[in-house]
Amino acid sequence: MDEEQKEHIVEGRKTFFIVPDATLLPESYLEDYMARGYETYIIGDDRYCPLKAKIEVIIETFTDSILFFYIDSQINGINWKKYIRDLQSKYSGRILIGVLYAKRNSEEEKKQLEKYFLFDVGIQCGCISLEYQKAKNFALIDKVMFANQACGRRKNIRAICDTRSSVSFVTKKGQVKGSILDVSMSHFSCVFSSTIDVKIYEKINKVLLNINGLHFISDAILVMQRPKNGVELYIFIFSNSLGQQGLESDVQPRLLQKIYQLTSEKAKSLMRYKFDEARKHLRNYMTSDELYEAGFSNYEI
Repeated sequence: MDEEQKEHIVEGRKTFFIVPDATLLPESYLEDYMARGYETYIIGDDRYCPLKAKIEVIIETFTDSILFFYIDSQINGINWKKYIRDLQSKYSGRILIGVLYAKRNSEEEKKQLEKYFLFDVGIQCGCISLEYQKAKNFALIDKVMFANQACGRRKNIRAICDTRSSVSFVTKKGQVKGSILDVSMSHFSCVFSSTIDVKIYEKINKVLLNINGLHFISDAILVMQRPKNGVELYIFIFSNSLGQQGLESDVQPRLLQKIYQLTSEKAKSLMRYKFDEARKHLRNYMTSDELYEAGFSNYEI
């Protein structure tokens, strides 16, 4: 993974759900959130790298992040109230924190939790009581992410493509073929081996695209052309049969799934590498007592 790819992976606001209950917030929600412009990830607890170390890696790597902590999860070495207070104090202004918990039977307990986290600690992304009917939770969290601008400054999430991705279409001078560099639900960028006979804002009919194995046809309009790394970069927006910007309705879910796959795979790969580095550092430079405090079990130490 080169530096340009790493820069792309870490750019843009990301939302992390820390050790959520899968029955209340299933992983299937993440792709649906991407359709709404939110790049979201679930961070679990495991014996390989302590959760506290993972959180530090996330904060240092993804500098524009929202972290939602599910405080009903029992994690070795973590007192949620103290831990979240310490994080809020240490990283105030750098990250946004929210709290998730299962719905309480006592209204008084709910009020106490809200008072502590919202007013005493000062978290900014809410103290959310999750419903036992998980379908309601999607809308609850969506509302909070929208209020806290979880999409950041991006209108659409852009996925970097590999060498398998290509584009071809026919111009007045014949067929042209190129390589797709990245794609979103609204546009794609590509390069060609030579200058193409297409003018800015010209519409091209029946463009054939291959996005890492996903094949589909769409009309497209050239909206920008500029030099990049010694070659000409061309940026097209999708156009549908109604003459509107965007893809045909039958293509949208297929491309969204591919963008989610490409984006999440690259981000997870980077996180796995960073977590492994953090684990090695902890084991090399900490005493047994410090390792236990960091979240390693006696067996692992």
